[in-house]
Amino acid sequence: MKKLNNLIIVESPTKAKTIGTFLSKEYKILSSYGHVRDLPKSSLGIEPENDFKIKYIIPTKARKNVNLLKKEVKNADLVYIATDPDREGEAIAWHLIEILGLGKDKDYQRISFHEITSQAINEAIKKPHHLDINLVNAQQARRALDRIVGYKLSPLLWKKIARHLSAGRVQSVALKLIVDREREIQNFKTEEYWTISGLFEKDSKKVETLLSKVKGKKVLIKNTNEAEEIINKLKDKEYNISKLEKKIVKRNPLPPFTTSTMQQEASKKLRFPSSLTMKTAQELYEKGYITYHRTDSLNLSSQSIALAKSFITTQFGKEYALDNGRKFKTSKRAQEAHEAIRPTNIENTPDKLKLDERQRKLYNLIWTRFTACQMKEALFNSVKLEISSKDKDVFDASGLQIKFDGFLKIYPTKIEEKEIPQFDENDLMSLIELKPFQHFTKPPARFNEASLIKEMENNEIGRPSTYAPTISTIQKRNYVEKNPEKRFVPTEIGFSVNDLLAEHFPEIIDIKFTAKMEKDLDEVAQEGKNWIELLKTFYSPFNEKLEKKYQEIEKKPTEHKSADKDCPKCGKPMLIKRSRFGEFMACSGFPECRHTESIENKNTKTGIICPKCEQGEVISKKTKKGKIFYGCSKWPDCDFASWYKPTGERCPQCNSLLIEKGKKIVCEDKNCKYIKT
Repeated sequence: MKKLNNLIIVESPTKAKTIGTFLSKEYKILSSYGHVRDLPKSSLGIEPENDFKIKYIIPTKARKNVNLLKKEVKNADLVYIATDPDREGEAIAWHLIEILGLGKDKDYQRISFHEITSQAINEAIKKPHHLDINLVNAQQARRALDRIVGYKLSPLLWKKIARHLSAGRVQSVALKLIVDREREIQNFKTEEYWTISGLFEKDSKKVETLLSKVKGKKVLIKNTNEAEEIINKLKDKEYNISKLEKKIVKRNPLPPFTTSTMQQEASKKLRFPSSLTMKTAQELYEKGYITYHRTDSLNLSSQSIALAKSFITTQFGKEYALDNGRKFKTSKRAQEAHEAIRPTNIENTPDKLKLDERQRKLYNLIWTRFTACQMKEALFNSVKLEISSKDKDVFDASGLQIKFDGFLKIYPTKIEEKEIPQFDENDLMSLIELKPFQHFTKPPARFNEASLIKEMENNEIGRPSTYAPTISTIQKRNYVEKNPEKRFVPTEIGFSVNDLLAEHFPEIIDIKFTAKMEKDLDEVAQEGKNWIELLKTFYSPFNEKLEKKYQEIEKKPTEHKSADKDCPKCGKPMLIKRSRFGEFMACSGFPECRHTESIENKNTKTGIICPKCEQGEVISKKTKKGKIFYGCSKWPDCDFASWYKPTGERCPQCNSLLIEKGKKIVCEDKNCKYIKT
């Protein structure tokens, strides 16, 4: 009997190697090494006048492998295309079918799976399906839209601002979010406010409370005089417990990871950039340890839920396991056929697998998140009380204590436990002490990777697989940079690019417009909406406006600021010039003299009012050796400086500055041991 020669083509060699461990020698598994066709770099590669015909080419680096695949296809009895189960994977499958002549000279079958396990691979081979051309067209439409915006709009930025800049359909909106937030911070006016705590006692049992109402009205204290005035009115009154509420509250676990929430949590807990998270997840998927990592679905297979129940019962006890498992509601945009990100086998605990440190950390996060989502909820004893005067002055206190840890046993979250002593309603309480605390309102926080991804997801900008490359692009283009707190700050060039687009192409950076485009692409993928018509609808007004703007926007002579120093080579004045990489110093004798210098000690605003002069803003600076410190923007008029970032608040114990030291907020005075909880 002739031995069958079946060929399976996947995207990566690691994926091919893992699949090879599950199949017999009748199957040969090869890799396409990613995309085998793409648009040319030297031209637009799209013909708008010819129904947006796309000119695909085989990149030079892919040609040798493509020739190998063609040779292997000829020798194969049957070819399986087993690329990833999403738009990108379906597009790669289509390109492979096109260039290898599959379906014409050679039979092929399209197979897909959401995890690389023996069972999943063998089931996929038994149940081949047709290529989903709607997914292919959605990917083609996205690629064409991004190419049109990038190749048509970028030259305008070169002409108006600086050479080698770029605009992108999604990256420009992400930049707008960061710029808008920065301007919100710049325009924010800090306001002072005060709170008053009250310490009460009965039978040697004490409880600390916070003033919430004065004479039945919500309290708002603007300054120290108002605080002292209120304290004087409250200190001699009689108080009793006017309200006492005791109950058991539940806290449910978070759902399993989607691509977005995985990137957010890895950023928060592991300090992983989104690009590193996706790279690591790709490795774990290809090794067969987790399900497909590009998903926005919260769906879980019945089998994975049943296995989780068995594992939890055995490892932690019956009291931690759910009777019927827990399912989660998925958003309308998600593809229900996909699953959430989970371990392929819950028995593969993080300590059992051979992983490097980076892979182990992410796998542990994924494993614990999934396991926790199938565990019983945590139970807490909750106590809330109000202590009031006859004049309806009200102080509040609440306490929380764990009664049953449930899912918190393996997936702890930050919970401030506080015990409230045993009291009864109507108990008379003795007022021991009233203390005022000064506070200042804070501007909204700058985006970090986690919060930017969450904002993009909330506004339906891009897809889960595009978040990481979008964030990488705006950093590589020097449109934004990360400050010492790992938060995004727009550069001067970033402001300029955003402002030009906002003035001349507001629809490109309009959040609702971009979200509508994503919805249209989803309709191409899910309902077969005509992708050519989608491109036409976008292109005609865009191209018409672009041609008009080229006429309207004339290149203005660049005005350069003086650098207040002379060129060390020729003696002519140095000027401050600007490129996509930011500002730099260059000799005014260019092109005869080409001397340039970098500008050191770039400052980054923090949005915090200087605690010394109360006029300037605290900015981060760098020493000559590159060490970061914090100083006042009014220097040299104000000499405030600190190695640690001030919070803008004062210590309640000694009135010194509160500073961020690592992950803690502590008093600047080393003799004061105050730590903010």
